[in-house]
Amino acid sequence: MDTPKEKPASSLAPFQSRTFREIWFASMSSNFGGLIQGVGAAWMMTSISDSEGMVALVQASNTLPIMVLSLFAGAVADSFNRRSVMLTAQTFMLCISAALALTAFSGLMTPWLLLTFTFLVGCGGALNNPSWQASVGDIVPRQHIGSAVALNSVGFNITRSVGPAIGGAIVASAGAAGAFMVNALSYTPLIFVLLRWKPETTTSALPRESLGAAISTGLRYVAMSPNIGKVLLRAFVFGLSAVAILALLPLVARDQVEGGPLTFGFLLGAFGVGAVCGAFLLPRMRARLNNEGMVRAGFASFAFCATVTALSHSVWLTAFALLFGGAAWVNCMSLFNTTVQLSTPRWVVGRALSLFQMSAFGGMSLGSWLWGSVTENFSLTLALLCAAMMMLSGALLGMFVPLPNRMELDLDPLGRWREPRIAGDIAPRSGPVSISVEYTVAEADRDAFMEAMYDRRRIRIRDGARYWTLMRDMENPVRWVETFKVPTWIDYVRHSQRATKSDASIGERIRALNDPNHPPKVSRMLVRQPRAVHADRPAHGPLEVHH
Repeated sequence: MDTPKEKPASSLAPFQSRTFREIWFASMSSNFGGLIQGVGAAWMMTSISDSEGMVALVQASNTLPIMVLSLFAGAVADSFNRRSVMLTAQTFMLCISAALALTAFSGLMTPWLLLTFTFLVGCGGALNNPSWQASVGDIVPRQHIGSAVALNSVGFNITRSVGPAIGGAIVASAGAAGAFMVNALSYTPLIFVLLRWKPETTTSALPRESLGAAISTGLRYVAMSPNIGKVLLRAFVFGLSAVAILALLPLVARDQVEGGPLTFGFLLGAFGVGAVCGAFLLPRMRARLNNEGMVRAGFASFAFCATVTALSHSVWLTAFALLFGGAAWVNCMSLFNTTVQLSTPRWVVGRALSLFQMSAFGGMSLGSWLWGSVTENFSLTLALLCAAMMMLSGALLGMFVPLPNRMELDLDPLGRWREPRIAGDIAPRSGPVSISVEYTVAEADRDAFMEAMYDRRRIRIRDGARYWTLMRDMENPVRWVETFKVPTWIDYVRHSQRATKSDASIGERIRALNDPNHPPKVSRMLVRQPRAVHADRPAHGPLEVHH
């Protein structure tokens, strides 16, 4: 758990890395353009459509790709060079944004075409985000990851504090098409920095997993990691409820406070200012509150923001409430992100972060549609008040699904396992492989052994084992046999190399309970189905591949 001695100045430690510093500033340019485009798209939709639901869908079209594509993008981030993935994503978004600007300039824009373009830009962001967030842990030391995540939020929200207001001015003077063109140009600084960045690359002796297998591995890892599962649930509820403010803010600016694009930009700017202030308050909050306390405070602050926004008809009062919403936003999202990163080893961090994004942005996409429908069928005020009630429910959810307390896990590879010598000719894809481990445990240690094996089972399955079982010899009750299978020999090698230093304590507990006179015995066997042997075929051949 973090100590009260942590200083706010430590939040700037990641800037000691030149690479992080350059990408951070270049990302501000890209974020600045994205926010200007967001203002232009939202305001253009109010001009070409009378449907409140279509206005809310602008936000959904930008967040839906993150829900749909994030897991694929996370597998790509863990399987390929992350710098190349980010370059591809940024170039794609530049091309789509340029096409969006040209379509708007030509006067051919329709509501569904606008949603299509914003969806495609969102696809580029969905591909980019897991690679960038996973790269943070490669660029800065582990103890600075939390500060780096918060600084990324600060950078985005600095642009949010001024970008929307400038975007509103651009829309008012040059139209939405001008805002779209500014966004297309904003990608160039980040592309230039990424071209200059030469990250250190590590080569693995193991062949790359297929994307399908990588996705399955990521899902299994998160499913067998209870702490990450809690983060995903809370992030979904937060996104579902909190997105009401962002999705409905154009309608708040137009109908609730009777303003125009400048008012909309001003209100978004107030939200951004609150987020920047919240980010710099994070170290002090961490010194006083545990993770769950911080999340509950975030939910409650957002509920206050939504309630005041629903009832206010004053621009200044609404802007004041949005300060609390922005602070709560950066508080919760940074905490969710950091918890996932510090709970996940580097080999699977991209997929874990992508699942976090799927949860948060999936909630946002569903919430954008939900609150837009409530507004269209009832009223804007009712939609915001219902969202506030859901936010309070999200805070109460912590009584049943609390976030894990801060902890320092050593997730570096354990590095103890060595590939055994195999008698016979075995190919990397030979399999299935069955592994059994025999233990000798005294009756007095049975309960402690069962408890330790419960954790062993979770770790085995998390790292790729299948069909895990624990058996007790009926004739010799002190003899226990653990068994599991993996599809191929190379999968067994991957499974064994995924053990982390924090997992070592489980193995040490099990060995301490085992009879020292009978060390655990490991057997590795190829699974084979019997078949008839023809007279002209030898009964025994090489260890062939079976699937």
